[in-house]
Amino acid sequence: MDIYASDEEKAEAIKQWWRENGRSVFIGVILGIASIFGVRYWMNYQQVQTQQAAMIYQQAIVSVSNQDSEAAQASTEKLMQDNKNSAYAVFAALQMAQKASEAGEYEKAKDYLRWVITNAELSSHQALAKLRLAKVEFDHGQLEQALEQVASNDVEAFDSLFAELEGDIKSAQGEQQQAQTAYQNALKGLNSGEPRHTLIEMKLDDVAVAHES
Repeated sequence: MDIYASDEEKAEAIKQWWRENGRSVFIGVILGIASIFGVRYWMNYQQVQTQQAAMIYQQAIVSVSNQDSEAAQASTEKLMQDNKNSAYAVFAALQMAQKASEAGEYEKAKDYLRWVITNAELSSHQALAKLRLAKVEFDHGQLEQALEQVASNDVEAFDSLFAELEGDIKSAQGEQQQAQTAYQNALKGLNSGEPRHTLIEMKLDDVAVAHES
């Protein structure tokens, strides 16, 4: 604006600017207010959803401790349907998979684990479910399917666990040399004297003897 303009000229310039830009300013203010309330609403909604998921998970835990499998399953399935992005749904599904496996309901256990693999947001939860699924498949002679799960791991923190399981599978298949390699990979990063280190060394010794004979 011209600093030498008269007050009337300045006033008229302001009016003209408002006529040209007032609508945009008004819309911008409304959108800004709406976004603030929208963020607050979303945060409150998320908090309520988390609290509800926690309550349902607690119900599932109580049902499991009371050996009420039907109630535990109902609570878990509600979490899986209504709160599938919640960690509580993942924890409940993993727990139900373990209970199903202990009860000999292996297909049900695998269904829960596959759900976690598909829906868990954290890669560590997915890796844990893959590991447990591979173990279930291995325990029931589905060796190739178990190896597929082993090969799908992409979480470094689980490398040793998957390598050990690969060694178990290869040993069961009679491929002792490959089992040795897998066990040697499993030992990487483990400190001597750790329980798993000692166990894997024992497995390594067993397959070495088998390979030589």
